[in-house]
Amino acid sequence: MISKLKKLYLGLILFFMYAPIAILIIFSFNDSRSRSVWGGFTLHWYAELFRDRHVMAALNNTIVIAILSSLIATIIGTLAAIGINNMKKNTKKIVLSLSSIPVSNPDIVTGVSLMILYLSVFRLVGTGRLGLGTLLLSHIAFNIPYVILSVLPRLKNMDKNLYEAALDLGASPWYAFFRVVVPELKPGIITGAILAFTLSVDDFMVSFFTTGTGVSNLSIMIFSMTRRGINPMINALSTLMFLFVITLLYFINKRDSKKLKGES
Repeated sequence: MISKLKKLYLGLILFFMYAPIAILIIFSFNDSRSRSVWGGFTLHWYAELFRDRHVMAALNNTIVIAILSSLIATIIGTLAAIGINNMKKNTKKIVLSLSSIPVSNPDIVTGVSLMILYLSVFRLVGTGRLGLGTLLLSHIAFNIPYVILSVLPRLKNMDKNLYEAALDLGASPWYAFFRVVVPELKPGIITGAILAFTLSVDDFMVSFFTTGTGVSNLSIMIFSMTRRGINPMINALSTLMFLFVITLLYFINKRDSKKLKGES
């Protein structure tokens, strides 16, 4: 009886999680603009989506910022995690607490704080404006703590003697770092990079406060579209984003399962 209740409870959770996504996907093929009346199957909204230059510009900005911010944040976050791991115990606790603040901090606070910082710097130097550059810097800033938290557990489980052993065997510090340390941290680095990429694509609040006129990503564009009324193109766009994430997770899990089989 208890096991049946557990399965029912799990089923209800999954239903409420994925039912809205299923409805969104179904209505992305709806020939009617209505969100409650089925007008027949069509691919019209997908065609309209790729013909809309504003959507394509927002998509391009989103992808470029997500890729660049995740790469830069992964490099900085990985190096920061290594530095934090080598600190003394008390110092490590303080730095970890400080680096964890952006993770628990409300997005609106982060967004407004960064906007005020940029405007203050622009006023101080006498030039500059909010735009693609500030948007990229903001995404790098809020992604770094997530990379640190992804890499640190791997560092704690890594044998510290491996790096020293490589040095004793004649390897240079850089060679030992890239050939010994990085492969050990690779799962954490990949996890941090994927998390950073996903958060960058998903972010709205920080992007909304740190971008300028004429520069927007998908989340800002969707928000502006919803204020004028729900356009069925949003359903098509959201469906494609969902399928992209599902495909990405599939290949990642497939790679991890192959790796586990190889180790066993």
